[in-house]
Amino acid sequence: METFNNILERASKRKGGESNVLSLLSEPKTSTQLAKLSDSKWLEEFTRKVFQSGFYWSVINAKWDGFREVFWDFDADKLLMMSPDMLEQRARDERIVRNYKKVMTIPANCLMIHETALAHGSFAQFVAMWPCDDIVGLWLYLKKHGARLGGNTGPFALRAMGKDTFLLSRDVEAYLRSHEIIDGGSHSKKSLLATQAFFNTLVEQSGWTLQSLSQLIALSVGDNNISAGQIA
Repeated sequence: METFNNILERASKRKGGESNVLSLLSEPKTSTQLAKLSDSKWLEEFTRKVFQSGFYWSVINAKWDGFREVFWDFDADKLLMMSPDMLEQRARDERIVRNYKKVMTIPANCLMIHETALAHGSFAQFVAMWPCDDIVGLWLYLKKHGARLGGNTGPFALRAMGKDTFLLSRDVEAYLRSHEIIDGGSHSKKSLLATQAFFNTLVEQSGWTLQSLSQLIALSVGDNNISAGQIA
């Protein structure tokens, strides 16, 4: 298994030096910053990522003002009161991407956020306090209790909101397979635990965040002439 220094050295050679590598990395929010986010912001990002899955992200982003209008800026309190008839009507609204099954995730994820908040003070507090050395446990929580938040959807939403997490992007998954850290399905329990253990070791060696380490690995392999916001 490679060490952090091995990975950093290869990425630096590929990207023209360590300073160039560091300029491409980004950092997550602090726990304090995360804890201040509203339930509505979380619901909005979960919905955005659900709709982006299987679509060109640019198409969803271009219609996002329409989504905000149709769903009351994702006000969680209002959406909890939405009747099935009203939800069905809004699922046909031309201001959004009309996909009834994905629209149905909005009340489901709203309820998940609400119930989690009742148990933990706020949904943001729950996420902020989740230990990053078990980030895959949070992925699995979202998959179990949320709607269509399995696979990469939940992790991508967490990253977008600022929670420290690695991502199983194409480059990161290729790295894990080539170094025999995982085999079989990347999101099987066995693979997730092995991936978490590998990243935990890198954190111990470097003191870096999961996010920056994930991006570093992506820069050390594959063809990724992209900005920091797009790196795994």
